[in-house]
Amino acid sequence: MTTKTSTITKNGSLKVSSEGSVWQKAITANSEWEDKDEFLDVIYWSRQVFGIILGVIWGIIPLKGMLGLALFAAISCAVVYLYSINFQSIDEEEYGGAWELIKEGFLASFAGFIVTWIIFYTGLHYDSIIAEKTL
Repeated sequence: MTTKTSTITKNGSLKVSSEGSVWQKAITANSEWEDKDEFLDVIYWSRQVFGIILGVIWGIIPLKGMLGLALFAAISCAVVYLYSINFQSIDEEEYGGAWELIKEGFLASFAGFIVTWIIFYTGLHYDSIIAEKTL
């Protein structure tokens, strides 16, 4: 049974697809992506969620400084690249190369990560922060 989904494209037109939903294709290996923007949207929004999750984890652990920033960048880029190339079997040249896939949504994800990391780190470790400053 095929389901019809409709989406509004960037230029405001309505696109009807008889394939499964975008998120269903995102979690299915080797999906067919007729519209390149759909796949890039999946990377973008998945990366936002992933950035917030890593911010929570980094705040709980507690990681500090350049180590946390470098780990976020490395893990975030590696996950997107491996998902695109291995799980979805995307030809990276169709999307402008590996760099275009890796940078999709990175800065927005980084911003969400930083805010979440700061909030959780400060909220959970406030007493130790104050104790360090009084010494």
